[in-house]
Amino acid sequence: MDQNSIEYFITGIPKAELHLHIEGTFEPELMFEIANRNKLTIKYQSVDELKAAYQFNNLQEFLDIYYSGADVLIEEQDFYDLTWAYLLKIHAQNVLHTELFFDPQTHSSRDVAFSKVISGIHRALEDGREKLGISSRLILSILRHLSEKSAFEALQEALEFKEWITAVGLDSSEKGHPPSKFERVFAQARKEDFLTVAHAGEEGPPEYVWEALNLLQVSRIDHGNRSLEDPGLVVELVKRRMPLTVCPLSNLKLKVIQDMTNHPLARMLEKGMIATVNSDDPAYFGGYMNENYLAVAKALNLSKEQIAQLAKNSFEASFLGEKEKQEMVEKVERFYQEHKN
Repeated sequence: MDQNSIEYFITGIPKAELHLHIEGTFEPELMFEIANRNKLTIKYQSVDELKAAYQFNNLQEFLDIYYSGADVLIEEQDFYDLTWAYLLKIHAQNVLHTELFFDPQTHSSRDVAFSKVISGIHRALEDGREKLGISSRLILSILRHLSEKSAFEALQEALEFKEWITAVGLDSSEKGHPPSKFERVFAQARKEDFLTVAHAGEEGPPEYVWEALNLLQVSRIDHGNRSLEDPGLVVELVKRRMPLTVCPLSNLKLKVIQDMTNHPLARMLEKGMIATVNSDDPAYFGGYMNENYLAVAKALNLSKEQIAQLAKNSFEASFLGEKEKQEMVEKVERFYQEHKN
């Protein structure tokens, strides 16, 4: 690989991932392996047939197949294997820190205990830290298409594992499920000293981003693409230095954008917004971190300086301590200075 190329630069630059659904890293090969281990059948006959089904017209079509894939995850070891496979992938891509979502309600609805889910994930994250040098934070995500009551139940179960969980988030079908639906749940989460984040402004309107800011009091907005439709919101996000965890390949695959050249990431940077690049559900959307960086860098003709800014943003927007953030940002700057020409 040409050492002056954007590909080389993206491959080598240290980065953090802040928007990743662990259930969305479920590669077809591992899905079949775990299904066989648990003596379950998948409705697809082969890995190729399953991959061929990954053509989505919108968020809901993706979620339907995402939830059916998660059905084969039953034992603690399944969640360990899923998480460990993801950590090996990002280790090869020079991701030094990850903050990942897990969806306990997806599993509790199938009578899979919260303790099995989180114990498997946590054990893999500990191994990731010790064996791969990857630091991590875990975010419990509330499924917004379910009831407030279900959300409160998930939050209650999380309290037993409080020391393993940094934040509470909000994901799943955005349309028709505004952040305000969970205002009381998030107030309780904050009372329990969890940080909060929320998916907003992916398919939902800018008003949902305002609600996430003002009602849920989030520390980050996940996606946030449609924020650009409201100039007052852009000003507010810049003023607050509110990070946006943007997912380019996800946006393309789910038809949030029609073409990568239309992606708002460069405009976000130009306006001074704290945008970051993430993979969302990489097994389904065609790429992990480097593929996302590369796709958007090529389509928008991003400079090495802009790519370095995105990498710095990823650490500054993370839930690492201030000293760790500074060390990581300095690593990015050193890499940039060595490879900018």
